[in-house]
Amino acid sequence: MYAIVEIAGQQFKVQKDQKIYVHRLADETGSKIEFDKVLLVENDGKIKVGAPAIKGAKIKALVNDHVKGDKVIVFKKKRRKGYRKKNGHRQSFTSLTIKDIVLN
Repeated sequence: MYAIVEIAGQQFKVQKDQKIYVHRLADETGSKIEFDKVLLVENDGKIKVGAPAIKGAKIKALVNDHVKGDKVIVFKKKRRKGYRKKNGHRQSFTSLTIKDIVLN
């Protein structure tokens, strides 16, 4: 059984007991959260598609930790002009464990 759910503006394919990293959420570490914007559910070969979301379907998850991703270097240069600019970025993520996929 798997589901496609929208979390923080992005779509994720999730299964029970799966760990995923999503853009940072405001919830505390160790808290339980639910997502109700379930777009598709597959259960024993039967696919149920929402328009746009399936009514009554929920994804229950547990917030594991708030982490930072790898550093990305942004380097800009214009040749023969003496223009060089170096910048770094680390994206903040939230680690989630999917506990259950609930259908009604």
